Amino acid sequence: MESQGTTSSECPEEIIFSWVSTDRDDSDKRMIFEAGRYEIDRYLDAVDELQRSVDSMGISNTSSAASSALQIAMARLEDEFRNVLLSHTSPIDTESLTDSTLSWTHSSIGSRSDSLDLSSHSEEFEFKEEMGSGFVKQLEHSDSSISSASSCYKSASSISDVDLIPVDATYDLRCIAERMTAAGFLRECIQVYASVRKSAVDESFRRLGIDRLGIGDIQKLEWESVERNIRRWIRGARICVRVLFASEKRLYEQIFEGLDTDDTCFTETVKGPCIQLFNFAEAISISKRSPEKLFKILDLHEALSDLLPDIEIVFESKSSESIRVHAAEILSRLGEAARGTLSEFENAVLREPSKLLVPGGAIHPLTRYVMNYISLISDYKQALIEWITSKPSTGSRYSSDHNVPDIDLSELEGQVSPLALHLILIIEILQFNLEAKSKHYKDISLTHLFMMNNVHYIFQKTKGSPGLREMIGDGYLRRLTGKICSSATNYRRATWVRVLHCLRDEGLHVNGSFSSGVSKSALRERLRSFNALFEEVHRTQATWLISDTQLREELRISILGMLIPAYRSFLGRFRTHIESGRHPENYIKYSVEDLENVILDFFEGYPVSQHLRR
Repeated sequence: MESQGTTSSECPEEIIFSWVSTDRDDSDKRMIFEAGRYEIDRYLDAVDELQRSVDSMGISNTSSAASSALQIAMARLEDEFRNVLLSHTSPIDTESLTDSTLSWTHSSIGSRSDSLDLSSHSEEFEFKEEMGSGFVKQLEHSDSSISSASSCYKSASSISDVDLIPVDATYDLRCIAERMTAAGFLRECIQVYASVRKSAVDESFRRLGIDRLGIGDIQKLEWESVERNIRRWIRGARICVRVLFASEKRLYEQIFEGLDTDDTCFTETVKGPCIQLFNFAEAISISKRSPEKLFKILDLHEALSDLLPDIEIVFESKSSESIRVHAAEILSRLGEAARGTLSEFENAVLREPSKLLVPGGAIHPLTRYVMNYISLISDYKQALIEWITSKPSTGSRYSSDHNVPDIDLSELEGQVSPLALHLILIIEILQFNLEAKSKHYKDISLTHLFMMNNVHYIFQKTKGSPGLREMIGDGYLRRLTGKICSSATNYRRATWVRVLHCLRDEGLHVNGSFSSGVSKSALRERLRSFNALFEEVHRTQATWLISDTQLREELRISILGMLIPAYRSFLGRFRTHIESGRHPENYIKYSVEDLENVILDFFEGYPVSQHLRR
């Protein structure tokens, strides 16, 4: 700073000593930088004149008076520097910071179309414990913690630094720093700055509510507690990097730019909070992997990925290189954790052990969980596609330990991404697990109905999720459609072949000739068998459930297409033989219209009257 010089009647030493009292009176308790602009400039001019005197005469020729006065001035300016800093230093009001202040763009997934309600029988299913209560809770409730999964983090630099100290106070601090640097007291000046500002940064960090825990302590927390901390961490990290650290760097540069060739002081000022901040993300990245953690890991990754450009700007110097490197390493570890967690989810789906049956062959909760999980994964597809670049291993990966057949996805390779192949593999593993569960039904027809229901749900969930359908592709949807049709066909065969077998001609004609007479006793027995079988199927399958209206109607129509023409034809050929005998109503109990009406009772999920509707 250029000096204007003192007046001819003023000696710079006298001005310096005028602010020092040997009697310890009130003069040295007053602060120069609180005494008004005239006194401030007068003192600084005196310091400049002393400095010029010392510089011009050299160390050997420096007058003892000038040198002594300059030393006293430096001690005084150090106190003044500290006082100005302390007078204007306070923690950032983090509560007043809005999302717009942070330049934060966020797009919610929105409400989930398939929230689960298992309150009536949730305790029955062992897989809730196997796959993790946090995972189950996360998929049962599509709250904001899940909706935040598709946050759009990508943006340009979003630094929103603020003035930590008023402009005039910053100017005064710069004036003092310049004088202390010129006199060789930069180190002392920086030490004062670091001491005061470090306390302020620590207090601002504390107010963000980010727990000061070590990595080991974080890993011991219950997952629900970790989830809450993750939400706080994401907001806190944005404030730390884009506001707190960025503003601290700006203040440091306003005071010391051009004076300090190395901003080690700034790095040391924020180093403690930086370590605390990144410790949390690092602890999550190396914690034990389990399926319920995936989406929060992805939230952390996307938040840190979005912040990385700002971290590069705020910590651009060589002295803060370790902070940049640490952040990038944690980001990489979070990606590894996500990949590993996805594999762990595959294993969890495979190992899910519950054997209790869903009443009526309805949608198994595991199916809902897995498809909700996969739908959420698709919302993160951009990040996951970058990480998952290799196709999944199938067959040998599982078959040796779990008796899983080789899952052939070769026809889909090259058509979809490696991530999509991983998701398809999970769906295939889910179907394998469901096949095993279906075998526990005693009724083979219900086995096929259960698989038809669940594969249809998988199909609908995939088709109804734009992100998932785009990744998996229509080729795999066609494969699912084929499995639905196959299950429906197997159901019809298992249920209705034996019913339709009663309506065959074989065995009704005397002497085996179609043109000869009909055995009325054989005909009556055939109709009695038909009535009994149909009534039993009706009583049983009315309690089975197909919740999807369209699927239910399509299966009813296919049943009618098999049953009604055969029954109508049978009655057309043999009605006269029954009606010519005694009590025909005991054998021809139902008209064609009666059967059509009764089919409407099927798959509604509740018991029906013992007597068919007539």
